[in-house]
Formats: sequence, C-alpha cells, structure tokens
Amino acid sequence: MSLTRRTVLSLSAAAAAVAAMPRVGRAAFAPQPGDWAEHVLTTRIRLSETGPAAQVWVPVAALEADDWQRPEAPEWTTTADTAELKTDPYSGAQFLHATWQAGDTPRTLELSTRVATRDRAVDLSAPRDDAQLSEADRTRYLAATELVPTDGIVKDTADQIVAGIDGELEKARAIYDWIVENTARNPETRGCGLGDVASMLKLRDLTGKCADLNALYVGLARAAGLPARDLYGLRVAPSEFGYKSLGAGSSDVTKAQHCRAEVFLSDYGWVPVDPADVRKVMLEEPPKDLSLDNPKVVDARAGLFGAWEGNWIAYNDAHDVPLPGAEEGDGVVPFLMYPQAEIDGTRLDSLSPQDFVYEITAETGAA
Repeated sequence: MSLTRRTVLSLSAAAAAVAAMPRVGRAAFAPQPGDWAEHVLTTRIRLSETGPAAQVWVPVAALEADDWQRPEAPEWTTTADTAELKTDPYSGAQFLHATWQAGDTPRTLELSTRVATRDRAVDLSAPRDDAQLSEADRTRYLAATELVPTDGIVKDTADQIVAGIDGELEKARAIYDWIVENTARNPETRGCGLGDVASMLKLRDLTGKCADLNALYVGLARAAGLPARDLYGLRVAPSEFGYKSLGAGSSDVTKAQHCRAEVFLSDYGWVPVDPADVRKVMLEEPPKDLSLDNPKVVDARAGLFGAWEGNWIAYNDAHDVPLPGAEEGDGVVPFLMYPQAEIDGTRLDSLSPQDFVYEITAETGAA
C-alpha cells in the first residue's frame, strides 16, 4: 500500500494528459445543467399473505438539492395495520415504516414519489465566494462511521495520497485518480457492496461495487480533511451519452441501485464524484475490459469528477441508519438503499427481491 509523492504526481499528470487527448469523432461524456425531467418512482411490496407479524421499511427519495433534485411528498396505499413516514433525526433520511399483525390479511404496499432531476456540473475553473457548509454539517461529513473509519490505515493511506499536494481541489482530484487507478469493479459482489473501507485496505482487496469504491473515496477524503458523503439512490433512465452501463435499461429498476459520492470544497461547494462508475465503464462497456486510455473511459473519467447525469435519483446520504421497531440484531443498517423487511423478527434478504417480494419501477417524462 506504499505510495510515494512522485507516484501520485505521475498518476495525476498522466490523468491530465489523457483527459486532454483530442475527442475527434466521438461525443464526450459531459453532462451540463439543462431541462428538468420528472420521474415517478413506485415501490410495490407483497409479503406472504398468512403468518406471523411483519414489518417493512421502504426508503423514500427525500434529499433536496435546488440545482439537481427536487422530490415531492410520497403517497402510498397499503393493507398494513400501521404505516408512517419517518425521518431519521440525525441524517434526515426518510422511509415508510409499515407493520402487519399476525393473521391472514393480504400484505401489500405501494409507495410512489415524484422526483424532478437534471444533469449537474460544477465549473471547476470558476471558484465561488458563496460556498458554505455549516459547522454541524462539516462535523458530520468529516466523521467516521461504523464501516468508514477515518483513522488507522484509512488515514495512513489518505496521507500518502495527498502528501505534498496543496489545495482542496487538488487533493480531491488526487484521491479520485488514485481510486480510478488502483481499484476494480467486482461483478461477483452482491448488490452494491458493503462499503467496509478499512477491511478493503487491510486485505489489499480494492474491488467491489459502488457502495465499496465510492465509500472508499468518502473515507479517504474525510481522513484528508475534506468533508464528503455517499449518496444512496437508484438509476431511473438511460444515459444520454450512449453508456449502457451508466443508466437504467428499462422501467423496471428493481436492481438499479447506485451509490454516488460528493466532496465539499470551500471554493466550489458540493462537487460530484463517481470513481466507481469509471471502473464500471471499464468492465461493462463493449467490448468490455476496457483500458484506462480507451476513449470511452477517458471521457467518463474526465466527466465523473465534477458532473453526473440526471438519470439517477438520491434517497439519502445516511450511514448507520436505525430501523425503528426492528427486532433482529441492533436494528441498524449500514445504509438504506434497499427496502428492508422482517417477518416474525427475522430479517429478509433485501438483495433478493424475488424472494422478498418487491419491485421498483420508474416512469420518466418532462417536468
């Protein structure tokens, strides 16, 4: 895990050179703010009709960002005995908590939310003088979580990456480049991964999916003194830049969960970053197993530091979310991106929607 300042500077120089390559005959991956689109996101849950008591917790798109996401209040219908929209007091994450008593009543729930989104991009050549982060938020977005510590091997690795580098933007980009250069997407990882950052570094296994690789970015950024956060959400529409791997292929988005990341820079505010999607492009875009200097990878790598498409919605930015009323374990999940359920106090597998049973659909139109 040794990384010298010369290595970091070489990687950064190489990344800059690749990003500057001419894009003759191909469209760059370059999202820009434009028209808004409206997505109607619907989660349908159907549990066993007979049996012991049951309960579910369904994430709701609640994160508001005036420049790229505007959710409306959710609506639902259900046969549950109780159903209440709840907000985690620490993170602001919202979810619908529904309960059924033991019996033979059909156990169904349908939750719908309208969310307007659009592409976003931060002009990193034009520093702002109005970017602000409250002290409470700065403390929160620098803090360690259960799976994302900011000391030990995480701090040591962050220190190696940013050694000798001045400036928040330069440090944020160096961490991004390091993740792109040193990690890999693992198609065998279940769901979006777990995000156990310290274990990844200790085992020297820097593979996984978005909740692993982008959590690694967040952990390293926080350890380097840069406020950062994971955003847990769902792809809801195709990519307008022709990347099949970076969008939803149909209105059935049951398995389209995706975690993104942001870093707060004093001169720019929240800056979107998604190194995990760069590695996804490398693995999944035809003819697959693309190299870092492949034009499609070059464009994605350049675009995903500072921009992303509005074909994705964010539920929340919460870690270590307590599920009220949960009976299994301590009732805390590392993040809330999938519906959760318990029957007779036993947690169902949220990564197996066909057994759960749930489905999620997204319909998109002009806002």
